[in-house]
Amino acid sequence: MIDATISSEELTNEQASIEMRRLQEIIIKANVDYFQQNNPTISDGEYDTLKLQLKALEQQYPELKSLDSPTESVGAPVSEGFKKAKHTRPMLSLDNAFTIDELEEFTVRVRRFLGLESTNSLEFTSEPKIDGLSVSLTYKEGRLVEAATRGDGNFGEIVTDNVRTINDVPKQLNNAPDYLEIRGEIYMSHVDFKELNNKQQESGGKKFSNPRNAAAGSLRQLNPEITKNRPLRFFAHGWGTTSHSFAEGQLGAMKAITNMGFPVNEHMKICVSQISMIAEFKRIEKIRALLDYDIDGIVYKVNSLSLQTRLGNSSTVPRWAIALKFPAETAWTILNNIDIQVGRTGALSPVARLQPVTVGGVVVSNATLHNEDYIKGIGLDGSLLRNGIDLRVGDRVKVYRAGDVIPKVADVDISFRKPDAIRYEFPQNCPDCGSLAIRPEGDAVRRCTGEFACRAQQLEKLKHFVSRPVMDIDGLGEKTIEDFFNENYLQEPADIFQLKEKFETEGIVLSKRDGWGEKSVEKLFAEIEYKREVPFAKLLFGLGIRHIGEIVSERLARHFVNWENLISEIDKLNDVEQIVGSELISADGIGEKIVKALWQAFHNPAARGAIDRLVAQLSILPELNETSSSSEIAGKTIVFTGTLEQMTRAEAKARAEVLGARISGSVSNKTDILVIGEKAGAKTRKATELGVQIMNENEWMELLQPNKNN
Repeated sequence: MIDATISSEELTNEQASIEMRRLQEIIIKANVDYFQQNNPTISDGEYDTLKLQLKALEQQYPELKSLDSPTESVGAPVSEGFKKAKHTRPMLSLDNAFTIDELEEFTVRVRRFLGLESTNSLEFTSEPKIDGLSVSLTYKEGRLVEAATRGDGNFGEIVTDNVRTINDVPKQLNNAPDYLEIRGEIYMSHVDFKELNNKQQESGGKKFSNPRNAAAGSLRQLNPEITKNRPLRFFAHGWGTTSHSFAEGQLGAMKAITNMGFPVNEHMKICVSQISMIAEFKRIEKIRALLDYDIDGIVYKVNSLSLQTRLGNSSTVPRWAIALKFPAETAWTILNNIDIQVGRTGALSPVARLQPVTVGGVVVSNATLHNEDYIKGIGLDGSLLRNGIDLRVGDRVKVYRAGDVIPKVADVDISFRKPDAIRYEFPQNCPDCGSLAIRPEGDAVRRCTGEFACRAQQLEKLKHFVSRPVMDIDGLGEKTIEDFFNENYLQEPADIFQLKEKFETEGIVLSKRDGWGEKSVEKLFAEIEYKREVPFAKLLFGLGIRHIGEIVSERLARHFVNWENLISEIDKLNDVEQIVGSELISADGIGEKIVKALWQAFHNPAARGAIDRLVAQLSILPELNETSSSSEIAGKTIVFTGTLEQMTRAEAKARAEVLGARISGSVSNKTDILVIGEKAGAKTRKATELGVQIMNENEWMELLQPNKNN
């Protein structure tokens, strides 16, 4: 049973950004170690948990998500030891849920997207999520012609000869489409894994840490004879490209795949309601220990294939499927201290320093405490947490790690508390610069007012700017940034591009310092020069402005196309109250809170000076929207208004974006098409005044017909 007592309090943006950057670096290194080097440096369980943490954190803070996040693909680029295969359709990862509430949110989201009421029937299939290695098997005229790993989702490693040695994989099919791509998981059973490790030990070979690592290492052998002697197995769970459909529903399709000769998990079944979905999760959870293979959750898929098509995919996951993961793991330990970290926007974030404890196979010594109210035992909505019991240094606390965020403190054992334990007083001043730390009404976070006088904020802004999601300047890691900052060589991002000149002026030979050599110095300065050319969206995200995360930066860049257009619109406004009705707020998904943060940053003299000095060092690339040349609406700006009857607004926007259109939230002289539904209002009048093309829903649906866009 999922632990319903676990809090779902939010992290601050600063806490989330710091943790996401840390997780990305660990995961990317682990991917290379595991997928390219066949030499995992962390356990499989730790890797899975780290990746789940990052993925859920990105879901919770989409504005902070990195363009090249490791959650966007599985594994790492293809190793040089294998040839590449491009997947005809990307092998996407699955969205994850960690609580029953999140599963319910998924079903509500699906219904909302499709415009289905709660009374309308909606079936889902359920099946155990196998903890194995994803592969794609391509058959032509019934013959296996290619097998490839998932790789990075777009390109995989060709492992055809190795897969041919697996007994579970048919080499010849009967009654199958002429072209068929089957997708599934290669795994190793518990019994076979134990036997393999015994043989490895007897022969003096390296023992595998778990069945998944054993399966992956066995499949990715350059010599197929080694794979042949490894007991690998296969479960099919879906398909990719096929020359013709062979069922109307997911369950029917999987039965057809079974009849073709592929093993399909015996526990796959239909769920007709939220209640039956939860019941199936509980049933599988109870028998999990009895299964002879590893699973880490249950996968639910919309059964209707036509509805799957309508739902489509986001950039990373199918909208019609989700994996409900098994419960978080917990442990009790001692709260040794509470530290305050100052983020790049001045947020004061409390962090629990714990007596190290192992949770789910990973040693945990730090945990988030969210904000000052959380320490007091008060939730975001004012309700009591932990029955209103506060947290104090020396307390015995319960720590948990779900796949959804960094470690958290879930509970406190009040019976263990010492009589002289002191109530924690949250600082009213910044612990770094001493400036007053204020908490605006309605805000959960207390922030330092020191701005550019606060060195902690300056340092965090620098770290953010050079991080992998932004400039990704190789050679400027966190330790180097801290060293250069403390020695006053770097104080703001513009200083990075004058670093070489500063060292030369002061006669400093960097190559003679510890940890540096001539090649590493040469590489650093070459990297800095290379990064003078920067995409519009990356630069905007790199400024570290509150609320202006990666997704928001991309939306603004797509809307304004180039840096000059954005600055022109910002500079037109003399007062923050003028933003309503301005071009700044017309971009789809951009609200007043975001625009106010943008305006305030660019109208703060110190911040604007730092931005202008940085821009003077760079060449900013305009946003080039990828469009479908065969679509009539490619590159056009479209606004939707009123109630649509044939599809929801969300589905209409998604369909338009797939065809290369830009979506806006308001009508302006840059709007190309206004699509109107029932009860359309002021936007229609404004479009008429501006001469914008207006379409009703039927005309819009006609435009979406395949023959119109092929």
